[in-house]
Amino acid sequence: MKKRQAADLAVLGGSRTFTDPLHVGRPNIGSRERIFDRINRILDQRWLTNNGPMVQEFEQKVADYAGAKHCIAMCNGTVALEIAIRATNMTGEVIVPSYTFIATAHALQWQEITPVFCDINLDDYTIDPEQAERLITPRTTGIIGVHLWGRPCNVAALEKLARRHNLKLLFDAAHAFGCGYRHKMVGQFGDAEVFSFHATKLINSLEGGAVVTNNDELARKIRLMKNFGFSGEDNVTYIGTNGKMNEISAAMGLCSLEEIDHFIEINRRNYTHYREQLDGLAGIKLLQYSEEAPCTYPYITLEIDEPRTKLSRDELQKILRAENILARRYFYPGCHRMEPYKSYFPNSHLLLKNTEFFMQRVLSLPTGTAVSPDDIENICDIIHCAVENAQLVRSRLSEKHCAV
Repeated sequence: MKKRQAADLAVLGGSRTFTDPLHVGRPNIGSRERIFDRINRILDQRWLTNNGPMVQEFEQKVADYAGAKHCIAMCNGTVALEIAIRATNMTGEVIVPSYTFIATAHALQWQEITPVFCDINLDDYTIDPEQAERLITPRTTGIIGVHLWGRPCNVAALEKLARRHNLKLLFDAAHAFGCGYRHKMVGQFGDAEVFSFHATKLINSLEGGAVVTNNDELARKIRLMKNFGFSGEDNVTYIGTNGKMNEISAAMGLCSLEEIDHFIEINRRNYTHYREQLDGLAGIKLLQYSEEAPCTYPYITLEIDEPRTKLSRDELQKILRAENILARRYFYPGCHRMEPYKSYFPNSHLLLKNTEFFMQRVLSLPTGTAVSPDDIENICDIIHCAVENAQLVRSRLSEKHCAV
């Protein structure tokens, strides 16, 4: 690692490390030749949407990869989650972690279902099944577990809990396509699981999502619901909406799937390089991935221990952003502190102590095919320099804040 001097940091008057911003979630782009070839075929066939051949092929390949019987592709992950919620007849109250992307809560509230926020474990930072059980009331109809950063939540405990109380169980698997839990791939658990194929995900279809399930009747129902309830050319048998994926999105998804092994290898390389570069740095903990099940290493997530680093997570984020490294605070400040939930449940933070603690410490760094080993060394060099000169950097950040 290059030894950066404190004076080199942009917040202390040095020049920015990166001319162009280096983002978290920069899209993985597969073979342009294959993408354009598929797009040309779509244009030649003039079949742009309505369950075309690209969508059908994408659904089959996603189902095969996840080991699920059914995959229903959608226009995005949020609509997929909304339809899965409605298809499983969730009503009343549904237990979810607050430490998740806001879409998980909105997908419920949009349908006038109350999201009941559950705390997380500090072992894996996912929903705590023991607290979830304490939150069950006569109005509870389901639980939504969230797999976080490619690390599955406690599926076994949640499945037992759902069976014991006769609750529906969905998993928001937006972060976990290609990952495994014990001896099975994510996509085979609960009543159904929901993937996101947004541009920021390991596999992207520009925008897109999918519901995967092993339940034949549920899959049939979801297929109806994502296409206005049509069960034939002019026969509507169920209320539905327009959740269809288009052909060009499916083409992009297929091209991504063809290179998934390459994308995973790049992510693994990046994760290993970050781990080596940050090893031993006081107060900086890189969240680890288990080698016991398939893993895609999709996120580089740091936990910042301010008493040891002498810098807060937010101060470190400002330092990195000054260098054009657009690190992200996932999922700050928590769903319970966003509207409308902070107005609906103003005291919910009292039951979310682990969430409150953890969301002040998390910072995600750039990874994926847009990030090189040299980029990683520069990022880690800046972090080392900031921590080693924490008092000086904090003083300068404080001066700048006062000046504003």
